[in-house]
Amino acid sequence: MRKELHKVLVTGAAGFIGSTFVKICLKNNLKIVVVDKLTYAGDLERLRDVKNRIKFYKTDIKNKTAVERILKTEKPEAIVNFAAESHVDRSIADPTAFIETNINGVQVLIDAARKFSISRFVHISTDEVYGDIKKGQFFEDSPLKPNSPYAASKAAADLLIKSYIRTFGFPAIIIRPSNNYGPWQYPEKLIPLSIAKIIKNQKVPVYAKGINVREWLFVEDCAQGIFTVLKNGKDGEVYNLGSGWDKQNIEVVKSILRLLKAKDSSVEYVKDRLGHDIRYSLNSDKIYRTLGWKAKVDFKEGIKETVFWYIDNQNWLLKKAGEI
Repeated sequence: MRKELHKVLVTGAAGFIGSTFVKICLKNNLKIVVVDKLTYAGDLERLRDVKNRIKFYKTDIKNKTAVERILKTEKPEAIVNFAAESHVDRSIADPTAFIETNINGVQVLIDAARKFSISRFVHISTDEVYGDIKKGQFFEDSPLKPNSPYAASKAAADLLIKSYIRTFGFPAIIIRPSNNYGPWQYPEKLIPLSIAKIIKNQKVPVYAKGINVREWLFVEDCAQGIFTVLKNGKDGEVYNLGSGWDKQNIEVVKSILRLLKAKDSSVEYVKDRLGHDIRYSLNSDKIYRTLGWKAKVDFKEGIKETVFWYIDNQNWLLKKAGEI
């Protein structure tokens, strides 16, 4: 019988999605242990409102000794792994960190989880492991055809975890969310980058013609979906986590321009990303049918909330944008 969840170790919890997830766990009276390396994309400022309610360890998930020591000390019943290098452009420039963290780091975590009899391991993957699709949708059993070093590293981790599920009966679940957006996202990603550029009266770079399509999921919806899977998901399963809000990149940018009363001439079309996926689209019927989760925030509402959060938090946004 599965242990009741009282304490959860969350890796990468100083990141964009992980920090939102931590706050949902705390609202549901779980004790939270945070492990984060605090790379450029990690920031404890995201957790400042709950810092007295979490136990924090600055640790790299690749550090086997440190990870095992934390598990031995804290004795969590579950691990939720958000820790990852996640930016496609950076993976194209140098894949090394992606292989090391997204594959080798995951191996350290799952080996430690087995050693200390963790009762549930939830791994946060990505819709990018499926590659792109011109028409239709990806289902959980669709073939994995990653097209960037980032996506390949995430797909490799998925396959490694699935091998542990089959070989060792490892109690893991894989979640594949679509593109997240919302407050606190690091401004190398399209939406906060566009907002920062407009604030600074700079051109907003858009790849090629801007017709690449992504499915946009508000971060709180995503975190709630992950929490639902943590509590009630079935071991060994994969769950797609999408919103149904498919948008071309240029549509997203123009929605930001309109909210900030900027002109279309603010857009600068730039040379396309190498191997750029044309379209992602997830079928998320499984998680709705079996666990009752469905995205609540429509894109029009979510993008408005997001844009004005960044306007109200310009100091943080521009500081981070200045690091890029």
